[in-house]
Amino acid sequence: MENSQLAQRIRAFRKLKGLTQQELADRMKISVAILGAIERGNRIPEEAVLDQISQLLGITKEELMGAST
Repeated sequence: MENSQLAQRIRAFRKLKGLTQQELADRMKISVAILGAIERGNRIPEEAVLDQISQLLGITKEELMGAST
């Protein structure tokens, strides 16, 4: 998956869950600047970060990545 598509999906799922960037960043124990860079596609998240994001948003990593089932 292209990084910009992943970034858009992360942002969309976060908004669907009603979380601000600050709230999600706080739950992840990262700075809002790092989360913002991920959501803009300027930073490629590591697998562990993707796992944490999907867990906190209550979705599977496959849903986050847009994998077809």
